Amino acid sequence: MLKKVLLFGAGMVARPHVSYLLDNGFHVTIASRTLSKAEKLINGHKNGIAKQFDITKASNDDLDVLVKDCDLAVSLLPYTYHVQVAKSCIKNNKHMVTTSYVSPEMKALDSDAKDAGILILNEIGVDPGIDHMSAQKIIDDVHERGGKIKSFKSYCGGLPAPEANTNPWGYKLSWSPRGVILAGRNAAQYKENGEIKDIAGENLFDNYTPFPINKLEGSYEAYPNRNSIPYIDIYNISETNTMFRGTIRNAGWCAALKKIAEAGFLDINEQEFPEGYTYQQLTNKLLEVADDANAKEAFRTRFGFSEDNDVVKRFIWMGLFGEEKLPKNKISPLDALCHQWEEKLQYSKGERDMLILVHQFEYELPEGKEKLTSTMIDYGIPNGDSSMSRTVGLPAAIGVRMILEGKITDTGVHIPVKKSIYTPVLAELVEMGLSFSDEIVKL
Repeated sequence: MLKKVLLFGAGMVARPHVSYLLDNGFHVTIASRTLSKAEKLINGHKNGIAKQFDITKASNDDLDVLVKDCDLAVSLLPYTYHVQVAKSCIKNNKHMVTTSYVSPEMKALDSDAKDAGILILNEIGVDPGIDHMSAQKIIDDVHERGGKIKSFKSYCGGLPAPEANTNPWGYKLSWSPRGVILAGRNAAQYKENGEIKDIAGENLFDNYTPFPINKLEGSYEAYPNRNSIPYIDIYNISETNTMFRGTIRNAGWCAALKKIAEAGFLDINEQEFPEGYTYQQLTNKLLEVADDANAKEAFRTRFGFSEDNDVVKRFIWMGLFGEEKLPKNKISPLDALCHQWEEKLQYSKGERDMLILVHQFEYELPEGKEKLTSTMIDYGIPNGDSSMSRTVGLPAAIGVRMILEGKITDTGVHIPVKKSIYTPVLAELVEMGLSFSDEIVKL
């Protein structure tokens, strides 16, 4: 009898995940708020079922009915719903996989999951996911050779391929726009040369550095990604003086996002606006000037920008000074911004995205010191799957297969940093063209 996988969500990264599972002989039920999206992913496959399911409106009993009938549940929903799915999996003794970071609420379910005899495998996408597995492989190799990690920096970014980089923002959407924007509110923490650095959310975009990438033209920058400190213990590198995880963007991103934040567009609180309220009026309201003021001039005055300033040009292109109407009368500034991103930052037909993942290690071996740079650059398939969807969806799908085939037998809440998990997953990803090139320099 076919093993049954229940997938929650049919969004931008789901297709390679679903295709892999169907191609490998699993039965897949996709539970999605938008039935047509689920049906498109199943594409008439005899082992697939699409079901309409809105977790924001469903009861726990409704959720249990679906979970009871599967062997493993995958949540590609926004991270805020993972714990709800996890509790149903624990109640019904079903394994679970997500590609999201382990939240404190998820971590608290570890003993319950062990008692239920199930595995909840998180952080098995690309970032987090492939980054963890590829880094841990290098770390374990250094340790096995008697070495010590002295510095570890890891950077990841999903961007348009250079030929598709055609708008002033240097960015197009390959995953949830709301997730991208919300990340701009995150505080960050990392360790550098033995010192702990704390970055408040409002200062995140002040803390970027230029980030040249071998084999790629163009100018890039990197800034801290969340809290890097726990990964010192997770990766078992207590000896390191530096631990930094960062996000890669095209140059100019941080300056623009800094002003997005300072202007008030990251506010998540819903407000009531009059009928026909425009983006120009919203910007004026956030800047605390009259509704009928010239929003561009108010913005320039507030921040001391010249007419041809790059950030001003980005705001103009995004329509934030224009006469377009807000999509709803009751909306948060963040969701109003998100609407414009969804409208304007889409890939055109045939364009490719690009996924960049770079690890930089410095370590001491008995025979001397080395610096290792490990780089993966992957491109989407024109008119096919994006690189983001492949690098997120495929590691998770391989993890699902390994669990259901009994090759992963852990229970509790885990991420994929054990050799028994990362070795076969990385090996299979190499067969799919997702591999790293390493450059080693003697220090």
